[in-house]
Amino acid sequence: MTDADIKEAEKKDLEFIEAEFVNVKHSTVRSIEGGHIELQQVGALSIDGERVEIVQSAAGIINGSDVYFNQGVSMVTACNNANMNYSFSAVSIARDSTSVNRSAIGVMGAREIRAENSTAFVMIANRVEGEVNTLLDWKSALAIGTVLGGIFGLISIFKRR
Repeated sequence: MTDADIKEAEKKDLEFIEAEFVNVKHSTVRSIEGGHIELQQVGALSIDGERVEIVQSAAGIINGSDVYFNQGVSMVTACNNANMNYSFSAVSIARDSTSVNRSAIGVMGAREIRAENSTAFVMIANRVEGEVNTLLDWKSALAIGTVLGGIFGLISIFKRR
């Protein structure tokens, strides 16, 4: 394994990191790409990796195969499997499964969701296990979408005149 395969940084402001194994602590990074990414108290704009582990960190966009959050914040998370503990994500889309524990999610979608004492605005899944509070179920989301579509349709008709 060469030095290009491992990248470690602590207390730095970085633009771009690319390596097979990335370990960053107490830093800010614009973009991270790698196989196994570990972040602790880091602010990052975009993260792309196979296995992403985030502890007390914030990220804009996360794309990965397996994503693990512990007290983390993200705007958009797209992955195969997500595991969130005491975290927040505005949008979380997982291809296979999502496990949330005492977390808040804006829009959550996955094939299977396991939740414990969590909250979501909208949740879309084939199977849900555990305790989760949602603001909208599929019926109320459909009703709100219909009403908003009708309002926007009327506005577009009146704008033409």
